[in-house]
This record gives sequence, C-alpha cells and structure tokens, in this order.
Amino acid sequence: MSADVAPPAPRPKSTGLHTGEIRPGVAKVDPIIVVDGVRRVFGGLTAVDVDHLEIPRNAITALIGPNGAGKTTLFNLLTGFDKPNAGTWSFDGRSLAGIPAYKTARMGQVRTFQLTKSLGLLTVLENMKLGAPKQAGERIGASILPFLWRKQEAEIEVKARELLARFKLDTKEKDFAASLSGGQRKLLEMARALMSDPTLVMLDEPMAGVNPALTQSLLDHILDLKDLGMTVVFVEHDMHMVRHIADWVVVMAEGRIVAEGPPDTVMREQAVIDAYLGAHQDVDLGVVTGRVAGELTPEGEALAEEAREIDAAIEADAAATETEDGK
Repeated sequence: MSADVAPPAPRPKSTGLHTGEIRPGVAKVDPIIVVDGVRRVFGGLTAVDVDHLEIPRNAITALIGPNGAGKTTLFNLLTGFDKPNAGTWSFDGRSLAGIPAYKTARMGQVRTFQLTKSLGLLTVLENMKLGAPKQAGERIGASILPFLWRKQEAEIEVKARELLARFKLDTKEKDFAASLSGGQRKLLEMARALMSDPTLVMLDEPMAGVNPALTQSLLDHILDLKDLGMTVVFVEHDMHMVRHIADWVVVMAEGRIVAEGPPDTVMREQAVIDAYLGAHQDVDLGVVTGRVAGELTPEGEALAEEAREIDAAIEADAAATETEDGK
C-alpha cells in the first residue's frame, strides 16, 4: 500500500470463527464453503492440492501466498471456471462439483477477476444491467414483447444507478467502460457483482494495478460488503491491507494450505515466513551473492572465476563450430 494512503480505519473483527486447534484445515463454526481433496494438475505440475479447507460465513477471508502458489487456480475451481482432477467442494451446503460458472453465480457465489472483465464497448450503466439475474427480456419469445419486461428493466436501472452512486461511478454511467481507469474498472466489476445480491463475493487481487487514490475507496467497499451481510474471500499480496481488514487468513504455497488463522497470528508463523521470504531468509545476502559492501568475497571471487572459465569454454566451442561450418 502506498505510503501516502492512510490505512483503513479498524473495524470490529469476527470472533469465534473456528473450533479446536488452529491448523491447516481447521473446522469452522459456520462454514459457507467446504473443500475436500481438491487437486488440479497441469501436465506434470500440481497447481492445487488441498486436503481440507473451510471458509467461515459472514467474515472476510484473505487467501495469500507467493506467486504460483495456486490461489487463482483454486478460485477458478471453486467458481466453476475450471474443473479439478479430483475432489469435492460445496457452497452453502450444496455440492458444486460439475456445476458451471453461470450456475454458481445464480446460487449466490460471484467473483471478480484480477484482469477486469468489463465489456469495453458497452456503457457503464449497460455493464451494470447485465449483472442483474432472471431478466425476462433475455428470453427469445419475451424479447419481442416489451410490455413483458419494461417494468423490470426500469427497476434494474434504478438499482444499477443506486450502486453506481455508492461506488462513485454515477457520473460515468454514459461513458464506455473502455474509457475507465484500471481502478474504476475494478469498482465497476465489484458493483456489477452486487447486482445479483450475492451471498458470497470472491475478489481476485482487487488492488492489483489500482491507483493509490482509489485504494482507500476499494478497501471501504470490501468492508461494506461484510457489513451488508455478505461473506468475502479475496486474494491479495499487500500484507498491510490483509492485516487491517481480514478476519481470517489462509496461506497457500506450492498448491497446498500451509497455514491459516487470524491475521496477527498467522503472519508470525514460520511456514508463512518461509513461503514469502524463503527458508533461508536469515542468511546474509552478501554471503549468498558473494558480495559484501560492493566487493567480492573470496567465495564470490571463486564463483566468478568459474563463471569466466565456463564463458571462455562456450566461446571457444562456438568459434570451433563456426570454423567447421565455413569449410
């Protein structure tokens, strides 16, 4: 988070979310998502391998981990945008195995994307209207009979304008979505997700690429979602933000859940430190790189000499090959 952006004001955090000892896969008092044995393999790479995970209801859960940890892949699996090689998972007590993305959204589980999916050649208001479910005018037969859907259309526009005003995008309603800044598109995508009155909102790196001037607004809106009775799960790399707004933190590394718990507790766990900084974060970087105060150490000099010998051998081999080709 930028130094010139004030941290979000602390709000009461959810308590009593888990039962028993805090560990990866700990049971929750009232889970809204339950994951069991979910694996996703790409070729020889296991991107996700989650034995058990429960997401607490009416809380803000942060999913964190280094790049390549499998966070977005897990998001894609849970929301129906990808299929696992094995495992089961449920939302609000209903199995989602084999359920496509559009049906999970109708069930009350919506998501946003790291790279926003707004339709650039539609206006901001038109993008919002697309998010409303069960529109009578979407049916082929009814679409040619305006009297069947005009009243609903008017109600949808009223709701869309109310949300745009809440997200401070009301002055942009007639602008094409393509003309919005990156941060404004994030706000639009979040506002559009609320058109369906979801139970669970999943945000994939909501702060990525956002101008610091809009960061505070996005933070406030995420907190407001919880105040409105929704459950929030979000992927984020900004630990300062996670510490301030998350009730619960789940840490992934190499596709697995390595730690979870309240933010202040989980940030101090060795598994989390290793996942972000490496298992040898306490080793002097000068020793590893062979440099101390800008000068090579004896160990570094030996490595440099070995590198020079390798380079010389490569150049000699290339010269010999060129001579052979010229004959």
